[in-house]
Amino acid sequence: MDWKEVTIYTTTAGIGPVEALLEDNGVEGYVLEDAADFEEFLQDTEIYWDYVDEDLVREKRAQETCLKIYLSDDEAGAKQYASICAALENLKARDEDHAWGRLCTETALTRQEDWEWGWKQYFKPFPVGETFMIKPSWETVDDAQDRKILEIDPASSFGTGSHDTTQLCMAALEKIVRPGDTLLDMGTGSGILAIAAAMLGADVKTVVDIDENCLKTAQENAEKNHVFIGKGLCGDALRDPKLAEEIGAGYDIIVANIVADVIIGMAPMFADKLLPGGHLICSGILNERADEVRAALEQNGFVILSHAQSEDWSAFTARK
Repeated sequence: MDWKEVTIYTTTAGIGPVEALLEDNGVEGYVLEDAADFEEFLQDTEIYWDYVDEDLVREKRAQETCLKIYLSDDEAGAKQYASICAALENLKARDEDHAWGRLCTETALTRQEDWEWGWKQYFKPFPVGETFMIKPSWETVDDAQDRKILEIDPASSFGTGSHDTTQLCMAALEKIVRPGDTLLDMGTGSGILAIAAAMLGADVKTVVDIDENCLKTAQENAEKNHVFIGKGLCGDALRDPKLAEEIGAGYDIIVANIVADVIIGMAPMFADKLLPGGHLICSGILNERADEVRAALEQNGFVILSHAQSEDWSAFTARK
């Protein structure tokens, strides 16, 4: 079955009335795109961004708030769509102050195969470093070239293994991890680095992320790969002292694929949580910010062992 994507344009104030309208017409799920949410997101997470695409910011700030729904592309869906359009006209008539926006629709056809696969068609198995072959669960590998197969389904989380920063960290883990090393993964995303470390023999004690969904995805991916990645903790350790304490200390290795500002801010924490002689692997650092990160690490007692680079990104391996 194909689907009709229906976009309903409104305002932040109109979200509630449109939600009620959709519920009355048998629509239980929708995708909300609220320009106000994007603005709030930029303000609340500014510390986590080294680079924001200015074109994207302008586009998002200029966009109208909208709700997207999906109706079956058949007679039943057509009747439901007609009912929704009639209800929108009634809603528009009640909106004397025009506070709820245009209350109009746009439609597009979404084919079933696109609905199910979309981006998945572009995620194919590929080697990383000297050890791993990364693959999604829906692909098969005929020749792994004697590599460890790491199966990853990112869902909504960062970390398919294709990004330079992830690959730089995995290559560093290959060189550093010894069987039994205790490890903390800060900013775990899909869990790919924690899983890679566990497959190399590390005892992954803790994974941390600011998104609860990432922790769920990471645990699911660990189960797919038959490894254990310890407890998952959600929150911002820079701003939450209780969380920072709960993370504990005494780690042999910390891996942090985040961004430069957070790594700089966490440098004292990393030093406190590592055992003497322990290793920090960090990336998510734009090359132009590398000197700042190096300085912060050295100021907190780290010795830089290596500085790996791709075209745009840097990764450091440092010893306490």
